Amino acid sequence: MNKYAIVLAAGKGTRMKSMREDVSKVSFPILGRPMLQWVLEGLKSLELDEIVTVVGFGGKTSEFIASPYGKVVWQYEQKGTGHAVMMAALILEDKEGLTLICCGDTPLLTDKTLSALLSAHETNHNDLTLLTAVVDDPRCYGRIIKEAGRVVRIVEQKDCTPDIDAIHEVNAGVYVFDNRELFRCLKNLTPNNAAKEYYLTDVIAMFVEEGRKVASFSIADVNETMGVNDRYQLSVAAKAMQQRINKRWMIHGVTFEDPDTAYIGPEVKLSRDSVIRPNTHILGKSWVGHENIIGPNTYLENVQIGERNKIEYSHLCNVTVENDCVLGPYFRARDGVVIHDRAFIGNFNEMKNTEFGEDSFCSHLSYLGDCSIGKNVNVGCGTIVANYDGVNKWRSEVDDNAFIGSGSTLISPVHVGEGAFVAAGSTINRDVPAHDMAIARSRQENKEGYADVLKEKACKKSK
Repeated sequence: MNKYAIVLAAGKGTRMKSMREDVSKVSFPILGRPMLQWVLEGLKSLELDEIVTVVGFGGKTSEFIASPYGKVVWQYEQKGTGHAVMMAALILEDKEGLTLICCGDTPLLTDKTLSALLSAHETNHNDLTLLTAVVDDPRCYGRIIKEAGRVVRIVEQKDCTPDIDAIHEVNAGVYVFDNRELFRCLKNLTPNNAAKEYYLTDVIAMFVEEGRKVASFSIADVNETMGVNDRYQLSVAAKAMQQRINKRWMIHGVTFEDPDTAYIGPEVKLSRDSVIRPNTHILGKSWVGHENIIGPNTYLENVQIGERNKIEYSHLCNVTVENDCVLGPYFRARDGVVIHDRAFIGNFNEMKNTEFGEDSFCSHLSYLGDCSIGKNVNVGCGTIVANYDGVNKWRSEVDDNAFIGSGSTLISPVHVGEGAFVAAGSTINRDVPAHDMAIARSRQENKEGYADVLKEKACKKSK
């Protein structure tokens, strides 16, 4: 049977209190991934024949997120959930099969739950299956009313009698419909309510009145049904997702010293026997190999980390680190940095678009931009590779076994040859041949007693 999905993502999200009209509610991120994308990723794994996302307010941002997953349609006027589903008619109304409808602001829904819902719908030959939840406090939810095991109606809180008020099974807002019947009934919807909107729940009533088989499927984990309507709920969903991801990695052999303060993105891959220390973020398309110690207070994004590295108090984005390296504390690397085996990069260093060779050292307080550092090179404290002339970026090379003395500046482009020695305090603007020593500083001159003269002049100026 063909399977389709409609994702409702057109709402204004007024309670998010954003001043930006070009940003939709469903584009707010959780662990670096927009809410809507969490839902679409879950649907993607179900191998559906078509996913249609309905966008509206701030729709350009939603469209950008949804386009890789299927077709996007617009609801230019928000006239209710039924009206939103109508927007998919041009794509789906003539198709045979079943259609799953869910909301783009329910990021905790899992593919496991959605797959089980679809399976129950097919196995029981239902015309309509509602996802429901049994909750301790059902207030503010629509109650599920059944007769002989079939759903006959949904009663909202304001309409509950004492008997109905005692029911704890509630509507979770996810549905599976017979597709043709869904769109047939949508044509008969009317906005006969105080809000003058077209309600999808009225279609449920039509199915019941026509004697069609309407059933419920109760979700195992109630938290999955949580919708995000404000920034507090966003934080609650983010915490739940954080705990879900961290638990999965701990079960697979990764140590988290403090799971509550470690944030691992959904596309991150961790390996066994690595240790994630407190206040660490690993986001984007990152991969971390075996037996690393990451953190504390470390931020990694789009990184490839080999094995047995130690990275602490550092910030790395778009970086590759091979094996057995020691990085930090307070090291920043970005955009195209590659660090080879057994490198030591100590405190308060920064690198950009740099290749740093095996067994090389950069112990502290240096900036290396747009350069290649060979094997077994010592980069002394306070070294600067000056890569920008105000218009263009230039690249420098330092070959194997070279020594760069403390306080040196390499004005790119220069080439320091193999085994060359750059004396401390030098400013290098020409190539240094292999095994040569370069000294680029003026000869020291001491003026006897002149320090006192300078002090006396300074005191007179201050009066």
